[in-house]
Amino acid sequence: MSSIRVSEESDVTDVQEESGLSQDMLVEMYRTMLKIRKYDEQSCAQYAKGLIPGHIHPYTGQEAIAVGVAAAMDRRDSVVSNHRGQAHGIVLGVEMRYMMAELMGKATGTCGGRGGPMHYAAVDQGLLGCNGIVGGGIPMAVGAALASQLKRQDDVTISLFSDGATHTGAFHEGLNLAGIWDLPAVLIRENNQYGMGVALSRATRVTTLADRGAAYGILGIRIDGNDVQVVYQATRDAIGRARAGQGPTLIEAVTFRTKGHYFGDPCIYLPDEEVAEWTPKDPIARLKADLMGRGALDEDHCAQIEREVEEMVAQAVDFARSSPFPDTTTIFDHLFTDSEEESHVPEPGPVGGREISYREAIREALSEEMRRDDRVFVLGEDVARFSGCFGVTQGLSAEFGEERVRDAAIAEAASVGGAVGAAIKGLRPVAEIMYLDFATIAMDQIANQAAKLRYMSNGQITIPMVLRLPAGAYRRNAAQHSQSLEAWFAHIPGLKVVMPSTPYDAKGLLTAAIHDGNPVIFIEHKTMYGNKGTVPAEYYEIPLGVADVKRAGDDVTVVATSLTLGLALEAANRLHAEGVSVEVIDPRTISPLDTETIIESVRKTGRLVIVHEACKRGGIGGEIAATVMEEAFDDLDAPIVRVAGLDVPMPYSPPLDDAAVPQIEDIIRGVRQLLPVEVNLGN
Repeated sequence: MSSIRVSEESDVTDVQEESGLSQDMLVEMYRTMLKIRKYDEQSCAQYAKGLIPGHIHPYTGQEAIAVGVAAAMDRRDSVVSNHRGQAHGIVLGVEMRYMMAELMGKATGTCGGRGGPMHYAAVDQGLLGCNGIVGGGIPMAVGAALASQLKRQDDVTISLFSDGATHTGAFHEGLNLAGIWDLPAVLIRENNQYGMGVALSRATRVTTLADRGAAYGILGIRIDGNDVQVVYQATRDAIGRARAGQGPTLIEAVTFRTKGHYFGDPCIYLPDEEVAEWTPKDPIARLKADLMGRGALDEDHCAQIEREVEEMVAQAVDFARSSPFPDTTTIFDHLFTDSEEESHVPEPGPVGGREISYREAIREALSEEMRRDDRVFVLGEDVARFSGCFGVTQGLSAEFGEERVRDAAIAEAASVGGAVGAAIKGLRPVAEIMYLDFATIAMDQIANQAAKLRYMSNGQITIPMVLRLPAGAYRRNAAQHSQSLEAWFAHIPGLKVVMPSTPYDAKGLLTAAIHDGNPVIFIEHKTMYGNKGTVPAEYYEIPLGVADVKRAGDDVTVVATSLTLGLALEAANRLHAEGVSVEVIDPRTISPLDTETIIESVRKTGRLVIVHEACKRGGIGGEIAATVMEEAFDDLDAPIVRVAGLDVPMPYSPPLDDAAVPQIEDIIRGVRQLLPVEVNLGN
């Protein structure tokens, strides 16, 4: 057996010569490697026949890695996989017939046909999900390991990713957090020499990628990924260190994919001499030769195993081909989970009691939920020692400790991905990003992971997490610290989007968001943190998706979100002095959107003005207007008016800043535009 050392300078471990595997276990490993190979071959064959609608990414040549890793795990451990995850499902015990049905998009598939070749999960078998985004699963694996650490469990999370992933920000951010927090994770880079068609030597100067572990204080080793016994022992040792609290290990398993990046890839980038060099190193042929040399296998036994495996794969194909496609009436199933913590007290309404600030209301919701439920924890930039950029988490670390109020590096993808992984493993994280603008850095983890994993897994995965995002203008912070991007998130199926406008709403909605079993984007306008309002002392929550009529009126309906609600109420006061009765509605959540309350008001008033700070083009106002036009067109007495931010990046200069976002006078002008001529003449 062989092992490969990284370099004399690197912090590495040599793999010992003896794996301790019995001959029976090695024969079983040979059988499993052959299953992967034959499954791959049949997947490609069925794709060629048009029976698999999505791309197939063969694992041919890498089988020793999947098998060696799985042999070192036990049932408590989990895997976060990549776009070649079929092999990882097989080694974890997922039935091939369900996997093949998934590839064909059938209802009997592992994920009911919702995930396909790159996106399936088998949570009961320890497969937390495969990922079509290169590197996208690494922060999630880190978060899953964090959950194990916080719950004082000794399970380990394995992240399997490609060599291409090591060039992404998610890789570096994930490794950094894993190293800082000494998480029980094993990060295995399957180095098959090519990122799609780009050779490793053309993608990085650091071609010994295990060296990168040292940059984050992580043990890095480089091994022969085509020797299943070496892979097994390296993984076994890494899992042992992780279980003992000695932190993560980065393993670079050197291999070679002898097929293209995808079935049908012409492979024009592969030199013939490189293929010729690696062909004799085929992991299945090597293990077969080893076992025959020991007398553990002979040609008859090998032929028998091959026949059994081929029959098993053929049965899987037959099962998949005969399975039905999903009923299209189920298309919305598993978009959200219905699981939600029970409300303790009905919504009391903002009457009586004490006045506290918007900031204090959010903090109070966090502290109450952390006392009530030890699954709730907070993470983000400066949330522990500095109390966050806006002081919202002040005092929480003193009460709950810096394990549950956890400072994270300035690495938004790692923070959000960590929250996703922790939520998958049963915790209820509340992650804070310093400014909503910085969420753009983590959009993969928000839009492709948090929002989609439940649906792609056919309901196997639940992600009860909250992402708090301070947002908005009026603070002279210019274009990269002032954006209102709520429409981006509302456009993504699988996310809930909340925009509280008062301290009362902020506390009740955040409580409900933490109880919710889905990913919730919680947008706080940063200029409102000091605003005070009545908040009951008793425990309460406000259901998501329920609008609030903040002021009743008869002449015009004004729907306003976040900070613009206060502007709309002031505009209504001024118009009232002129004899104009304005009804003001706060949606409170824009996804799900309470259209019934809005339409009911429009049917009464016949006129609608929609106000939001975000740019007018593509804003949530357009969605509200379209819905009203579709459902209440005959009730409108005038065209709908939108009062919104200008379609420009937020400028810095105060006069330009003010001109770019709605002001009270803009709302008054919008309302007057809809009034009968005689009313305007009277004013």
